[in-house]
Amino acid sequence: MADRVAIYPGSFDPPTNGHIDIVERSARLFDRVVIGVGRNLSKKTLFDADQRVALMREACKGCRNVEVNTFDGLQVTFAKQVGASFIIRGLRALSDFEFEFEMGNMNRKLAPEIEMVYLMTAPEYLFLSASRVKELVAFGASVAELVPPNVAKALQAHLGQGGLRTGATESND
Repeated sequence: MADRVAIYPGSFDPPTNGHIDIVERSARLFDRVVIGVGRNLSKKTLFDADQRVALMREACKGCRNVEVNTFDGLQVTFAKQVGASFIIRGLRALSDFEFEFEMGNMNRKLAPEIEMVYLMTAPEYLFLSASRVKELVAFGASVAELVPPNVAKALQAHLGQGGLRTGATESND
């Protein structure tokens, strides 16, 4: 029987405890999970792709069957490159479903052999998003309970006078 390989693509800017929950649960479902940190030069991010990969690798170091890479382009192309038959996506709310439903149908059109797998977020992370975390940090609030410790430290390092310093210009939602 072939290994069950899945990708979990996203921008992960920054990785949150909600992301890590999805990674850990995916690692129990699949033989290999490849986290795809997307590069998209049209969007501004707090952390560049290499920093986001490093943050994710550190946060996921306890998962033996998880690896972290960057990717450019379509999720289905990345899935094919790493030999994945599944794309994992997390769902928090109805608004996520609408977006994911549209993307999932497009992915099915592009690569019908790749299955979309949707994991409902754990209840304690329903409200959590990377955007909210950045907003909280910008206003000086602690995010220690919302992100892995290495991410909290990195976010703190990015604090400047009057909020977050930005400079990276890539993202992939």
